[in-house]
Amino acid sequence: MAGKRVAKRSVMVMEFDWILFIAVIILSVFGVVMIFSATRNSGADSSVIVQGAAFIIGLALLLMACFFDYEQFANLVKPIYIFCVLILILVLVIGTGDSEWGARSWIRIGSVGIQPSEIAKVCFILTFSYHLSKVQDKINKPLIILGLLLHIGVLLGLIMMQPDAGSAMVFIFMFICLMFVAKLSYKYIIPVGVAGIASLPLIYTYVLNDTQRTRIQVFFNPELEPLDGGYHVIQSKIAIGSGGLWGKGFLHGTQTQLGYLPTPSTDFIFGVISEEFGFIGAALVVLALFVVIYRCIKTAQKADNLFGRYICVGVAGMLLFHTFENVGMCIGLMPVTGIPLPFISYGGTSLVTNLIAVGLVMSVAYHNKPRSVFDVY
Repeated sequence: MAGKRVAKRSVMVMEFDWILFIAVIILSVFGVVMIFSATRNSGADSSVIVQGAAFIIGLALLLMACFFDYEQFANLVKPIYIFCVLILILVLVIGTGDSEWGARSWIRIGSVGIQPSEIAKVCFILTFSYHLSKVQDKINKPLIILGLLLHIGVLLGLIMMQPDAGSAMVFIFMFICLMFVAKLSYKYIIPVGVAGIASLPLIYTYVLNDTQRTRIQVFFNPELEPLDGGYHVIQSKIAIGSGGLWGKGFLHGTQTQLGYLPTPSTDFIFGVISEEFGFIGAALVVLALFVVIYRCIKTAQKADNLFGRYICVGVAGMLLFHTFENVGMCIGLMPVTGIPLPFISYGGTSLVTNLIAVGLVMSVAYHNKPRSVFDVY
């Protein structure tokens, strides 16, 4: 009996994804350190405290999600989806926002701010993954596709009413990743892709508001508004370029410490990293993020059911888009959208939900069913 207990413990250790776990801890702790640097001279010490508290809460929830059998969420998808819709409606009713970016995306409870769109991302991953796993065999039937479009369409509509185009893009990217993995036929993918590209001028003209259109204009020509819309990208590129190969050193970034770099603890924290730790430091951060994404994909490949596989793909898609968009906008290759750098940018809701999402991936790995008795003993 003693030998059998040891064998069970050894199996449990093997199934716990230590690489993924350690990577997100390193990134999260490094994020707190960089937030300290970014806010040191602005008197925003509370940002470090809030992010540290969010990390502790998020880490606890990550472990809870990991050890909780993710398949049990199959019984909760309807309440989760209803909850997701309700919080997105609530933010439209009582939410607050940022006058600079024009989006009402926050619910304030005293001094605590909650961003429902971040919570909605995890809710969408769970509910859509289950929905997709149930219709996998009929994925290419028009009514099934319509149901899947309705699933995401309700959430997208509510998010665009804020309006929060950045979060909407994350949802669309996750949807595309999941539908592609589910083997949606190219007879749908190609026409939709062509129609999507063709509709961009109409979206620009009739869907986007003035602030969002300005961001796109500034993306193509930051010098168009060097002291307004283009200021963020110009200063970010200066900070990144001035860091060189090895950086100026922790707390010695002039653009950051002298206050030239806007929103250094949130949207443009990659500029802070690049200025203080150079190309080498920035590359290591991106590498660590891709390690996390790679582990999500590897877990998806090993998942013993479709529900678990789609959860991992959804989380990987979310983190990939966040990383690509945030780094891209800091170096001038993507429009500024306010998308945070995963685990690093200041934002308690974002950090907690990202850690929960990673916990779900770890749960898929942890609760994989052995395929034979020889896989266990």
